[in-house]
Amino acid sequence: MSLLQEEREIILSNEYVDSFDFAEVEEFVRGASKELFISHHFAKAQKMLVQPRGGFPTYKQQYALYEFFVDANVDVLPLTIDSNTRLNDYATAKKMLRLSEENDMDMLNGYPLVTHGYRTTRKMITHFDKPVSLRHGTPDARLLIETAIASGIFEIEGGPITYLLPYSKNFPLDKAFLYWKYVERVCANYSQLNEPINRESFGPLTATLVPPSITIVIQLLEMLLALEEGVKSFSVSFAQQGSMNQDIVTGAVIKKLAKHYAEEIGCGDAAIHLVYHQWMGAFPMNPDYADQLINLATVIARMVGADKIITKTRQEAAGIPTKEANAKTVADTQYTLRILNGLPTVVDEEEEEILTLEVMAIMEAVFNDPADTLWRKVFNSIKNGVIDVPFSPHIINKNDMITIRDANKNIRIIERGNVPIPDRCYEYERAQCDLSKDTTSIVNDIIHDIGIMQ
Repeated sequence: MSLLQEEREIILSNEYVDSFDFAEVEEFVRGASKELFISHHFAKAQKMLVQPRGGFPTYKQQYALYEFFVDANVDVLPLTIDSNTRLNDYATAKKMLRLSEENDMDMLNGYPLVTHGYRTTRKMITHFDKPVSLRHGTPDARLLIETAIASGIFEIEGGPITYLLPYSKNFPLDKAFLYWKYVERVCANYSQLNEPINRESFGPLTATLVPPSITIVIQLLEMLLALEEGVKSFSVSFAQQGSMNQDIVTGAVIKKLAKHYAEEIGCGDAAIHLVYHQWMGAFPMNPDYADQLINLATVIARMVGADKIITKTRQEAAGIPTKEANAKTVADTQYTLRILNGLPTVVDEEEEEILTLEVMAIMEAVFNDPADTLWRKVFNSIKNGVIDVPFSPHIINKNDMITIRDANKNIRIIERGNVPIPDRCYEYERAQCDLSKDTTSIVNDIIHDIGIMQ
């Protein structure tokens, strides 16, 4: 028995898990409908795929949500996981699910997949016969992804950096790398049985003034960590940043460099896709303004050339959206995509050159770290501040980099910290901003920039 299989058997012997039948799950994946694989849809897609968010505690509610989404012409169904399961607290998830069912009240903020188990969940997923994307935010997702794949969920979002630095304060980063290595291997193994399992990185990070160079570097590194374990279908992603020009440049650079670095490690045969998130920052309270913001994001996604768009709702600022609001956004986004014909895409060549130089300089610094494996090089780079995510709560993140918006709402780096931004690029970034103000004024500008869409 392989070491991986031994580890899998230990993890799946958890007391809160249904007895796991490896042979039966393998047989299921082997014979699963192609329609369940987003990698299959990407390969044949004539259009951008539309995916909302959404997860409710009970099976009945989740089923009803999916019915609404199917009526709204959704391409990809979401499964958003509750926060107890995210924190591997399956005992509380089980208790809260029971209370939700008994009292007909939501005691969880998502679907407790591990508690429901794969046998139950699979019935729902195979019934709708559409690809489902697992959205979760879990540093240790080993048990969760085993349950997901056994349920028929063949797209797994997240990664050791993107699901740790924005969400966690103390969870050890080195452990996260090893737990996600397990995830990549399991996904790679199952990918040999049918269409590939698609892995998707979480590009928005903290969704707070993250400069494109940091977003892209982290996307590329999570992609490389997955590809080196045998993953054959991967999605890089980023979120609407507040400047249409910067978004178009970011899309061009991330696509170009994803291909470049995949080929560098001999994985040019892997299918790489681009996902665009509608605005992930603070949303306007006014629902009409929210609709405008959502429609603008859809236009930008088309200009960026995204393969998939992840939607928000007009209720975003008010709490957890209803299934009706979620379905409305899907229908609106599909309509906007349908009428967007002949959009020009002009990439700002100077901005593209600057961003490419920044990303390649940071990547080179990561590769030059003396550690013997890629994940250790990345770990050291985060610890040393070579990679620095603005506003990350995690203790390992330096938070020395300072960013602000320029007059055209582009995110600019005004303090680079230990991030090896080339001098020419750094001078260019700073030259776009008015840095003659006093510190208090600059801090006030940063606070304003965080709430730019409200």
